[in-house]
Amino acid sequence: MSDAILVAMITSAVTLLGVILSNSKTAAVTNNEIKHLTEEVKKHNNFAQRIPVVEVQIEDLEKRVAALERREK
Repeated sequence: MSDAILVAMITSAVTLLGVILSNSKTAAVTNNEIKHLTEEVKKHNNFAQRIPVVEVQIEDLEKRVAALERREK
């Protein structure tokens, strides 16, 4: 085997190893970001479910305040 072929094979192997390690680190970061974003979406969904309840409570309080104001007059 010629020296050039041997050097090319070693270089290819080292490059392949570098790409595999790089991809695994990138995948780990991506998975971490996905987990973080999933948690944020869950928080947002919980907030979105509570808003209509708060709106109904505000409407009820507005009606009660209006009724109290009418009684005072």
